[in-house]
Amino acid sequence: MNHEHLFIKGEEPSLPTLLLLHGTGGDENDLLPLAEMIAPKASILSVRGNVSENGMNRYFRRLAAGVFDKEDLAKRTEELHTFVQEAAKTYHFDARNVIAVGYSNGANIAANLLYTIKDSLTGAVLFHAMQPQDHVQIDRMEQTSVLVSSGRRDGMIPAAESEKLIQTLKDAGADVTEFWTDGGHELTRDEVLEAQKWFVQQTD
Repeated sequence: MNHEHLFIKGEEPSLPTLLLLHGTGGDENDLLPLAEMIAPKASILSVRGNVSENGMNRYFRRLAAGVFDKEDLAKRTEELHTFVQEAAKTYHFDARNVIAVGYSNGANIAANLLYTIKDSLTGAVLFHAMQPQDHVQIDRMEQTSVLVSSGRRDGMIPAAESEKLIQTLKDAGADVTEFWTDGGHELTRDEVLEAQKWFVQQTD
């Protein structure tokens, strides 16, 4: 097991397991309160990013703000996927029934999982994410539901980047729900409530 992580067994094992992926500088405890609100009875696998940038945890390297190291992104995405498969065996959850909940850097690697590893996720909640890479051959994802939640005034992730991500997912056949706030890069309560509503729709 090559990632620092937490696993919390939920009351309802039939629900999708939430894969929690923090933002830059966060750790595996950051998104636990969100998971508690979004899906209080689901199991949780919360994973710490393996890359350090000036002492801040991340999931993959970047060359500059908004410029990703594509080779490292590919390698770390594969690593994360393998880790989830191993964790499913260790903790006895269904690796084919996992919904990622990611914020910022964590949402970007979740988006790349969707883009590059077929059936790696049942669905995803992408808070403040951008297009992880352009010009990539993406498998069809008709069975995949994604909530993309972004801020119109996000100084770190321009709205156009989130819109590119949304369009790419739609073009691949994913069932995409968009949610926009008038705020910046911070996560708002409204976004978490939207994610809660979305999760209930997925599991009805």
